[in-house]
Amino acid sequence: MKIICVDNFNRESITDDLVCTNVSEYYGEYIVDFLNKKFGGDNSFNFYRLVNDDYKLWKGMEELV
Repeated sequence: MKIICVDNFNRESITDDLVCTNVSEYYGEYIVDFLNKKFGGDNSFNFYRLVNDDYKLWKGMEELV
């Protein structure tokens, strides 16, 4: 599994960022919870998610061109 950082406001122009890979699902849930509590929040631009290894990162508006 991997941890990514996505835009908290779901704007299409903001790309996803890869935070780390090779994370177990068990520990990944704790890490994502910590990151969202420490660096996230309702007014934060960032939201951290745990996703499968085959998840394709969003590259923003450049994918639409």
